[in-house]
Amino acid sequence: MLAVALMAVTALGLLAGQLWTAREARAMAMREHAAWIADSAAEAMRESSAGDAAIRQWSARATALLPHGEASVGERSGVSIASVTWRALHDMPRADDVIDKPESCGGADVPTGTSCVALAFAK
Repeated sequence: MLAVALMAVTALGLLAGQLWTAREARAMAMREHAAWIADSAAEAMRESSAGDAAIRQWSARATALLPHGEASVGERSGVSIASVTWRALHDMPRADDVIDKPESCGGADVPTGTSCVALAFAK
């Protein structure tokens, strides 16, 4: 009976560890997609002919890859910033549970439950 109880506790511990790893991997994949989109939007804005069309294209890509994703380019304090925001999923870890918590979105206030990646660039 004791051996069965120990096996059950061990199995539950392993299962919890696997679930945590899967959630973290999913959160990291979303941050990776957002960083890729922000980098691409910043690169597109460096060309003089690019503009609203490029932002619409990358915002559509953000919507396709991220839940309620949105890409934008703006200026804050004289610095051009490409940012991507998306809604954090309910089964994702809370901000307090993330081991390597990313910095805020370039100093911008984002609503609770929203994640953001910001990339500063020169035109």
